[in-house]
Amino acid sequence: MIRTIPLNKLVASPRNVRRATDPQADFELKADIEARGLLQNLVVTSARKPRGCFAVEAGERRRRALQALADEGKLAADHEVCCLVLEGAAAAQEASLAENFQRLSMNPADECIAFQQLVEQGSDPEGIARRFGLTVRFVEGRLRLAALAPVVFKALGAGEISLDVAKAYAATPDRERQAFVFEQVGRSYAANHPDSIRRMMTQATASASDRRARFVGEEAYVAAGGRVERDLFSDDASTRWLDIALLERLACEKMETLAAATAAEQGLAFVRPTLDSWIGHSQLEGLRRVAVETPPLTDEETVRVDELEGEIEDLVALLEHEETEERAREDAEARIRELGDRIEAIVNKPPIIDEALKTRVGAFLMLDDQGRPRLDWTFYAEVSGDDVAADDGGGDGPGALEVRKASRSGGLSQRLVDELSMQRRDILAVHVEADPAFALDLLIFLMIDREAGYSSERSGSSLAALPPSNPVFDFKTPDAAAAIGRAEATEALDRSWAGGKTRAERFDAFRALPDEARAAWLGHAVAGTLEASLNLPGERFCAFHDHLGQLLGIDVARWWRPTGANYFDRVPKGVTLAALAEIGGPALAERYAKAKKAELAQSCERIFSGDFIAEVEVKEAALAWVPGAMRFAAPATAVPEDEDGAVREPGTHPADAEGEAAEADAPAQIEEAA
Repeated sequence: MIRTIPLNKLVASPRNVRRATDPQADFELKADIEARGLLQNLVVTSARKPRGCFAVEAGERRRRALQALADEGKLAADHEVCCLVLEGAAAAQEASLAENFQRLSMNPADECIAFQQLVEQGSDPEGIARRFGLTVRFVEGRLRLAALAPVVFKALGAGEISLDVAKAYAATPDRERQAFVFEQVGRSYAANHPDSIRRMMTQATASASDRRARFVGEEAYVAAGGRVERDLFSDDASTRWLDIALLERLACEKMETLAAATAAEQGLAFVRPTLDSWIGHSQLEGLRRVAVETPPLTDEETVRVDELEGEIEDLVALLEHEETEERAREDAEARIRELGDRIEAIVNKPPIIDEALKTRVGAFLMLDDQGRPRLDWTFYAEVSGDDVAADDGGGDGPGALEVRKASRSGGLSQRLVDELSMQRRDILAVHVEADPAFALDLLIFLMIDREAGYSSERSGSSLAALPPSNPVFDFKTPDAAAAIGRAEATEALDRSWAGGKTRAERFDAFRALPDEARAAWLGHAVAGTLEASLNLPGERFCAFHDHLGQLLGIDVARWWRPTGANYFDRVPKGVTLAALAEIGGPALAERYAKAKKAELAQSCERIFSGDFIAEVEVKEAALAWVPGAMRFAAPATAVPEDEDGAVREPGTHPADAEGEAAEADAPAQIEEAA
């Protein structure tokens, strides 16, 4: 039965199946309801308590958005809400589940058309963004996609290309070139790779020294119809290849064929080709790294590497000498490149890997700067289909996947997600390092719980404390409290044992260290294996890290504070306003709602450092606030127990409890930095 019910008579239902939320998406929903009203009724049942109220079984986000508008004075407290009233708890929960499961996210192409129609009706990007609670940049991006060549836009709407690929086509507004490149790539390997599409769209020509040109070869390129423009008065390096799309396609096809042959030759599950000399972060999506043992150099190989490096040093000295002739310099540079290739061939040995493991892992085939294919000896396993389905929530096509990614990230950019995950890892690492007993427990557990077959050690031990591969290679936070704590703890390690010439001498010297010195090295080794993680559904989520953080009683706010540089300048305005509302209610968020983003970020940096005038409880909340993604979430199971069986409340671990003996054992500088 459909009826209208006052807003103040609607309450949240404990049976509602949705548990997670997204501040940015909630902000957008509130803006949409404010602009156009409620477009879909709520599903409710009669509530036992409070008497006369109704529990919202489906539409809780809409109810909260309406309540937020009422709190801001934009709606009456008894605003009439259209509701479908159901009878019975089973029917109500089924309706809640069905509403969330059967939702189909809008295709990006449909969004483009809708925004374009609004513009044609007189709206502008700023007005559209304000109306739907989006960023102006998001709206402008969709409008730019609406101007794609028809054949490309049709492919986006049909789900034949992803949103990232469509954005690559939009790198230039030349629709003729977009259509030409789309026709050239067809269904080849390059068709689904944004980097390849972007190169074809932005590069007018390629030099004969380009890695792709060297790999394909001029003969094959010309035979396929490629055009060459040659300067008869210059060397071959000045020769220009005019058909970039053709060159890219030929290179991709050749690499794809070579990758398949390499996979069969090596007995690997897969070999993925890339025309770059590195492996981009996006290429690792759906993969997890598998640790394998790299064979050590023999004594003969070590001697040979030393000889080659000595020869390189002599050549470098020749280059640095002012009187060296130009011809000699060119010969020296060529010789250095040759020697470098020889060293790489010796050092980069194929790892030792079990034959059974080979059929479950794969690697990447890359193209170096000289146009030579090279198999990277880092191995990866594909995430299982069940894991992907659980992470993505279903397969609705490229557009829906993009929407789910944005929803999971809480409005944060991928770069910021990666940086925050690394900083949260550092906070966890400094606590592990400060508690050797805990590190020992973790170490033993990792040794016995390691999945069989994921290592093929030949050194007499299956234990390996390998450093993880960070998602951002050039990101460092030397001034962060956790980074300072780790650096000081590392500097304090007793390295007297490291002077031994042989491994046996170093091992004997290490065994002679005091117990505390050896324990400190244990904590250091285990802490160095921790991977970047966030309390955020997706690639960086690690429930086990949350469990460890709870056991250690970590107070993230003592180790990390949000600033403009590390957070507020990097998130949408809606996310920042939601943070203000969380510590001071809607009134505090409303106070800064009209501020420009730069001013808002500057104000929030002061507020969340406690440098502002407010009630005591608001200031305390500001100093304790961190983004949900940075928190170590409490597990759904019972509160952890101490060894004696006594319940220990979260936050009482010695690493964070002032006055505890374990805190005194940690370096004093760590406490000051926090």
